[in-house]
Amino acid sequence: MKRIKSAIFAVAMGSAIGAYAEPIKVGIALDISGPFSALGTEARDGFNLAIEKLGGKLGGQPAEFLQADYAGNPQQATELVNRYLQRDKITFFTGPIPSNAALAVGPALFAAKVPFISSNPGPSQYAGKQCNPYFFGQYQNDTYDEAAGKIANEKGYKNVVLIAPNYPAGKDHLNGFKRLYKGALKDEIYTKVGQIDYAAEIARIRALKPDAVFFFLPGAMGINFIKQYVGGGLKEIPLIAPGFSADQDVIQAVGEPMLGLLNTAHWAHDLPVPANKEFVSAFRKKYDGRTPSVYAAMAYDSIMAMDAAVRDAGGKTDNREALVKALAKPSFKSVRGEFAYGVNHYPVQNYYLRVVDKDASGKLANKLVGTVLEKHQDAYVGECTR
Repeated sequence: MKRIKSAIFAVAMGSAIGAYAEPIKVGIALDISGPFSALGTEARDGFNLAIEKLGGKLGGQPAEFLQADYAGNPQQATELVNRYLQRDKITFFTGPIPSNAALAVGPALFAAKVPFISSNPGPSQYAGKQCNPYFFGQYQNDTYDEAAGKIANEKGYKNVVLIAPNYPAGKDHLNGFKRLYKGALKDEIYTKVGQIDYAAEIARIRALKPDAVFFFLPGAMGINFIKQYVGGGLKEIPLIAPGFSADQDVIQAVGEPMLGLLNTAHWAHDLPVPANKEFVSAFRKKYDGRTPSVYAAMAYDSIMAMDAAVRDAGGKTDNREALVKALAKPSFKSVRGEFAYGVNHYPVQNYYLRVVDKDASGKLANKLVGTVLEKHQDAYVGECTR
């Protein structure tokens, strides 16, 4: 596995070296190849923007940000984490996109008392019975879809077809939708992770004639599904999705067929929050005018959370309990606005409705519509008894 480094990631020079014997080390698992590569690229860019903003430091101390691609493979993720723990002696870990990778690497990190600040996955297991003080989520998988289920009710969709990849996040997302949706389910379809041909699934949907289709198919999976769905003549059956299936990476790749698609998220690029406005402006400036996705926003927040925790723990990074305590009471200005952690270290926060529309320049982008769920807590917190 290739380790990806840059001068910006290893800032431990001059007088700073004299003050601190070793830089704080952060292990980052990147998905820049494999089935989640588009999402991993977004996350990488969010990480790097935050690292640049902080001058390569955490809490004012020199830091080294170790980045390696594990190609979306849980076994490779486990091997990478073991190297980070044994060779590099990391203080923090973040990075992987899919929930199966998060579930694979969690036990080793928790045993080593290394805080795992998730930059995306929010598996139900870590929210409930397997909750751990060293895991911090950005959202819980089901919550995006609970918001989508509520929207489906409000739109009067009396019956729907659900579709998602057959892996932990796919099951969580469909369970979330079903939790708040009050209509009938015509079918629940699970596909292969990384699947790109949806002819059989689209034929099935066409025969069922639902009022709407709810789909969780992130990255290239969603891109191919939407293109084939519209190309297959199903445009009149509305699509509704969690934001991961209708974010900037998908919009740019699909184009006009995305227009009008409703999706839910805990963040939007036009959310009127000062920290968010600063983030979006800086991201566009650094990356040639590109609008960030939710993956970039969460990656950015992950680094900012580490920075605040080191500062709030008085720089005592060897005191892991102090770091966890600091992480649990975040003092940084999040791009999502104010939030708090539940006992399971998953956020209590707002979830929003977005619609794919054209901006003032005529480009397709998500537009914030309004709040769907306010200060919402995940459904599994009651099972967390640590």
